[in-house]
Amino acid sequence: MSTIAVIDYGMGNLHSVAKALEHVQPGVEVLVTSDPKQVANADRVLLPGVGAIRDCMAEIYKQGVDKEVAEAIRSGRPFLGICVGYQALMQSSEENGGVDCLGEFEGTVNYFGDHHKDEQGERLKVPHMGWNEVMQSGEHPLWQGIESGSRFYFVHSYYVKAAQRQQVAATCSYGVDFDVALGHDNVFAVQFHPEKSHTAGLQLLKNFLNWDGKP
Repeated sequence: MSTIAVIDYGMGNLHSVAKALEHVQPGVEVLVTSDPKQVANADRVLLPGVGAIRDCMAEIYKQGVDKEVAEAIRSGRPFLGICVGYQALMQSSEENGGVDCLGEFEGTVNYFGDHHKDEQGERLKVPHMGWNEVMQSGEHPLWQGIESGSRFYFVHSYYVKAAQRQQVAATCSYGVDFDVALGHDNVFAVQFHPEKSHTAGLQLLKNFLNWDGKP
């Protein structure tokens, strides 16, 4: 039986993620766990996250999740980061006065701003909350069966700008163009919440559960 470890470090919407995974592939064993051995032995690993990045990173280091993430990525097993679990893979974030992150991807996490506006000068609400179109930057196994321009659900005040453009798997526009998905080798990470994104999001999770970790 295939197993997926959803890392529990106290900062993720774990119940909805686990239920979505079980829904798209009945029979999969979803382990919501803080046990390093279970993470190490799982076939796939998912890093969730909600809340302030400073609190997330503090718990990640306190509980040794940084080591679990590094081992999972180096092992070649399929790895998925979601929301703050995506931001945590970057080098640093502007949030909370500046926070160092895990550095698995080169790039930064930036604030939309207190006076964020669209191209016509109209005020945009921050956080960016709700549905938005995700434009794929190229082919990837996790996009199978999902059309470019499909809408996904977002809740965030900070956005990723990747340094290595070849790693960008999708972009989105909300006053600025930003990178909502990155893919490199066995790692894929997204800013949006696939577990809350209905058909397209569930298809992405299904693709992840059937992915061998190869681009």
